[in-house]
Amino acid sequence: MHIENLSHWSGHLNREMYLNRYGHAGIPVVVFASSGGSHNEYYDFGMIDACASFIEEGRVQFFTLSSVDSESWLATWKNGHDQAEMHRAYERYVIEEAIPFIKHKTGWFDGMMTTGCSMGAYHAVNFFLQHPDVFTKVIALSGVYDARFFVGDYYNDDAIYQNSPVDYIWNQNDGWFIDRYRQAEIVLCTGSWCLGTRWSTVFLQAQRRLLTRNKFQPGLLNGDMMSPTTGNGGANKCLISLAISIYKRSYL
Repeated sequence: MHIENLSHWSGHLNREMYLNRYGHAGIPVVVFASSGGSHNEYYDFGMIDACASFIEEGRVQFFTLSSVDSESWLATWKNGHDQAEMHRAYERYVIEEAIPFIKHKTGWFDGMMTTGCSMGAYHAVNFFLQHPDVFTKVIALSGVYDARFFVGDYYNDDAIYQNSPVDYIWNQNDGWFIDRYRQAEIVLCTGSWCLGTRWSTVFLQAQRRLLTRNKFQPGLLNGDMMSPTTGNGGANKCLISLAISIYKRSYL
């Protein structure tokens, strides 16, 4: 498998940002780490191994990004607005710096795929909904899509509202966005490991609130996809492989 350890300077974040590339060809898959994780986390948790056959066939190539969650949504010492503003700086980095960097490395200028687990799933869905011209496929594994999970009640703070998918999707009536949502391929997954725990309510309620919006149809591939695998890591490895298999049959 072709692997590159990469970095580039971010003017938006004023630091060197690290990312890894796994694969030599195919659609770029932009990976967001789980809560505060690093660009190495996806490989370390076995997710790359779970997709090795697709990578080696040249169907997909993964780019695992660094996170600034510890300075944004996980920075509990900040007020909610400042947390959201740091996330917005990260958004500018991803769209204006990381994506062009990936295009330059790959020569791929069509829509990309995005994915992540837990908080990474939140990022994947949020970035897709905000930028459906950049990301045309999304695989979100066991995510929470409500900003209240990070900041509590945010009242009328627009910076937070604009990054809370379960809220802003209800007021998204722009035809440009809706058309792209319906053309996209979307897989939202929740592994059965969380069923019967307090996380089942958190994950499934947020997910189903998103999916009740008929703006997504008919582009939605699957809503509640359950994995029989136990354990967070095991379930996610099963789910990412299964989800890419769906894409492989019809799209890759």
